[in-house]
Formats: sequence, structure tokens, C-alpha cells
Amino acid sequence: MNPILMSPNLNLAADSNTTVNYVLNACNYVTQVFGAQLPAISTGLFNVHMSQGIVIQPHWHTNADELVFVIAGEATVSVFNPFTQRLMTYLLKPGQVCQLPKGWFHWIVAMTDNTHLLTIFDQPTPDVVFGSDFIRAIPPEVIQRAYCIPAAEYARVISPLQSSVIFGPPPECGQMRMSG
Repeated sequence: MNPILMSPNLNLAADSNTTVNYVLNACNYVTQVFGAQLPAISTGLFNVHMSQGIVIQPHWHTNADELVFVIAGEATVSVFNPFTQRLMTYLLKPGQVCQLPKGWFHWIVAMTDNTHLLTIFDQPTPDVVFGSDFIRAIPPEVIQRAYCIPAAEYARVISPLQSSVIFGPPPECGQMRMSG
């Protein structure tokens, strides 16, 4: 039995609008409910609001499966299957879901303005590895040796990535929006 459930101060409710995880602007932001906000929770969620063309950057979770549930708008969810080496992409509309297995590389693109989704995890605190952090950590010389991409060119191309990118495109890209 979970000792938290036996507490005389047990709280089983939380407001997913209270704890802000990330803000790009007034239309693109993420709030959350995880173990820190609701200690009795055995799952967790991000409450995500996005404009058309905004992408939740490529990433993966080392410790959690994720379920994407679309409340409003439309989103494409893309996931790389490491067993078949196949990219799988799904267009989701309100009420539809997509399962993202633990450790699988994935990303989400809002296809309409006012896209609202929940990303629900099977852990009270999911770990995340952002693609931008991974890309920045690889020395350009390794990229050159592994993929024949000139080290100087790779370094130039990734130079705008100075920190984690959660919603893309980064501000340095201006108003560039791409679909899919």
C-alpha cells in the first residue's frame, strides 16, 4: 500500500493549469501535473496548447510510455520504430490518441491553431532527452567521421542551438512554419 494514501492530509486533486512547465508565448505553452504537484499520482500529464506549425521537438523518454490525447485541433504525431527502422506518422483529431513506447524517438506538430492535447505518462515524473541537447552534445568531428558531414559546416548549422528547444522552431528562425 502506498503510504501517501494513508496520510491524514491526503489530497487527490490538482489543477493542471497551475504549474507552468514551458511558455513560448500566450498561445503556445505547457502546464503539468506530476508527482511534485500531486504526490498521490502514479501517472502524470502535460497540458499542451499549440498554434499551427509549432512542433514539440524530437525527443524520447527513458523511463515512461506516453499517450497523446487530442482535445481540440489537429496534430501529427511521428514516432520512429527502432525495431522496423520505420517512421510512423499519425494525424490525430479530437478524441483520438497515439501511444508512444518508452525510449522511442518522437515529435508532435500542431496542424491547426488552438491545438490542445494532453500527453499522459505511466510514471509520476517522466525523464526526457531533447533532440536539441543530443545534437549539441555530439562533437562536430564525430559527425564528420560518422557521416561525412564537414565538421565546420555541422558546427555552423547547429550554432543557433544554445539551449534546449522544447517548442520549435526556435525564435532565431523567425516566423518560419513548416507543416508535417
